[in-house]
Amino acid sequence: MALLEDFTRTYVDTEAGPIHLAHAGVGPPLLLLHGYPQTHAMWHSVAPRLAAHFHVICPDLRGYGDSAKPAGGADHAGYSKRAMAQDCIDVMQALGYTRFDVIGHDRGARVGHRLTLDHPAAVARLVVLDIAPTLAMFESTNQAFATGYYHWFFLIQPDGLPERMIGADPTYYLREKLARWSGPNARFTPDAVAEYARCFSDPACIHASCEDYRAAAGIDLEHDRVDRDAGHRVDCPLLVLWGAHGFVHRMYDVLAVWRAYASAVTGRALDSGHFVAEEAPDALYVELQRFFGITGPSRYDVE
Repeated sequence: MALLEDFTRTYVDTEAGPIHLAHAGVGPPLLLLHGYPQTHAMWHSVAPRLAAHFHVICPDLRGYGDSAKPAGGADHAGYSKRAMAQDCIDVMQALGYTRFDVIGHDRGARVGHRLTLDHPAAVARLVVLDIAPTLAMFESTNQAFATGYYHWFFLIQPDGLPERMIGADPTYYLREKLARWSGPNARFTPDAVAEYARCFSDPACIHASCEDYRAAAGIDLEHDRVDRDAGHRVDCPLLVLWGAHGFVHRMYDVLAVWRAYASAVTGRALDSGHFVAEEAPDALYVELQRFFGITGPSRYDVE
């Protein structure tokens, strides 16, 4: 099957280099941000439905997919969520938008969180899928966390260690992540998996994604602590959804954690593992209909 076949592919030039994206639809702007180790193609079951009501923009984050893969720098600031959030602002401004809604999964949800803090006037509403705030997760680290989220500590190792190990068989590594983090009986669209593997097999992508996690364990925490100390919170409406068969559900009182970081939080667990948009697209779309006030049928809507 073709993925997002009705979407237009293009590039937007940013300070970091070209950001690749797919977009479709007419209506209010809605930015969809993917997670690790995927690309914008992860939205293939949800984005077409949303495009019946919004102008949906699905970029590849810097370092992922077909987007630019700039140097991270000594402090990995090139892959800070602040830098990625600025890419999003640049992309949306290039498309003519200064205010928009955001849905983010995994790493993309962390970029969405940073967007609301650095650019509060730009984000009207935010949806995050299957994460707790980065700072909260690191500060509550214990043996269970380190076991379940071992990749957070593996990917930040220096001197090319994770790059070399993943690079020995990147497709195996990617498929293992999909299997390990998904719920029982999860099935991924083969064309989507092939697209993830195509992009993730690029050594530059492997390195960039490690830089993403290195930034998360360093400069991102610095930024988060500054915001916490200053009393900055997510002030726009925030919908938090997560997988009932996933690690976040087992480890956290998810809504309680987010309410320490945001002012207006709603949400619940869905019947999925980590990859909510692919494991439970119908249930996710129903929640998005409620949150965004989507009315009126389309050929994509859930019966």
